[in-house]
Amino acid sequence: MKLRSCWLLLILLVTQPILAQDQSSADGKSRPYRLTLPPAVYAVPGVEMSLYFENTVLVAADQKVGFDVECSLGTVEARRWRLKAESSQVGRVPLKLKVKDESGMVVAEAVTQVHVVAADAGQDKDIALLIVGDSLTHASIYPNEIARLLSLPGNPKWQMLGTHKPAGAAAGVAHEGYGGWTWAAFNSRFDPKPPPPGKVTSSPFVFGVGEKPEPKLDVARYIAERAGGRKPDFIIVMLGINDCFSFNPDDAAQLDAQIDGVFKEADKLIAEFRRAIPQAQIGVCLTTPGNSRDAAFYANYKDRYPRWGWRRIQHRLVERELEHFGNREANQLFIVPTELNLDVVDGYPENNGVHPNATGYQQIGATIYSWLKSRL
Repeated sequence: MKLRSCWLLLILLVTQPILAQDQSSADGKSRPYRLTLPPAVYAVPGVEMSLYFENTVLVAADQKVGFDVECSLGTVEARRWRLKAESSQVGRVPLKLKVKDESGMVVAEAVTQVHVVAADAGQDKDIALLIVGDSLTHASIYPNEIARLLSLPGNPKWQMLGTHKPAGAAAGVAHEGYGGWTWAAFNSRFDPKPPPPGKVTSSPFVFGVGEKPEPKLDVARYIAERAGGRKPDFIIVMLGINDCFSFNPDDAAQLDAQIDGVFKEADKLIAEFRRAIPQAQIGVCLTTPGNSRDAAFYANYKDRYPRWGWRRIQHRLVERELEHFGNREANQLFIVPTELNLDVVDGYPENNGVHPNATGYQQIGATIYSWLKSRL
């Protein structure tokens, strides 16, 4: 087992001090080092995968913390553990991440499994994918990257299902990704009138029923009428930002209650997917962290939604997503660790809070692709 260490000054680009309540969970217990790791990190030979340390822990501003990585694979750099796996490394190995305070004492630790999947996993199969999301999906860059990777040698024949093919979508790329949408929007948004040009006013999964159309969530009908009858083998859902962005991070109890409401909507959509396509494997993407720059959030939202507010919401949301969606593999529900392999500095432009640049989107695509390969 290799032990590597590095130290980071997590300035987090925050100018205001953090109140004690920011360091507590909803049950009131103090948790000054809130480390989160998903149960598995996936990698494919030849496709770079990283674990960015600052995406795993919520700590006070200007706080010096160190990280120890115990893993027989990969290398440690200043801000990340990095792996570009080789075919000889296919298999599973543990990775332990330790957080140390300024005195060098270990204050938090967690273990995940690094799952290196063969580059030819799923070769000669024939699969269909359905990607559901918000503006990050609408941009089509990470679906394009998934398509590019799936087109490399050693992969299955693939088809992306979806009614939405924005101008930026590559050949063969389709999805259901719409700017500003939430879990609830996909469950209920419906307008019987034809949408204005270039707009989508109804969920692709909701249909009007009766003379005075009453909206009904019906994924089986979506498959029959809008997907050419092809059922997806894999459903990838990347939602959460719009659901929670405006929540108040200063009230932990209220924040958890609001996230409970989001999960009710998530469970409704997942249950409908499961009813219509019981064999489909569903991957829920952990909500991605935002840009590390305060200025990027100010450029988009002025003082209304500061970066540190979203950072606290996003971290709590990931904690809750791990609890809510974890340990459900027997029901074909899986966690996709999209929050780890995203560089919040070089993977974002200087002037956008939550939308990555091409590098960041490609990192998201690589994470989803690697998870798909693990299921193949």
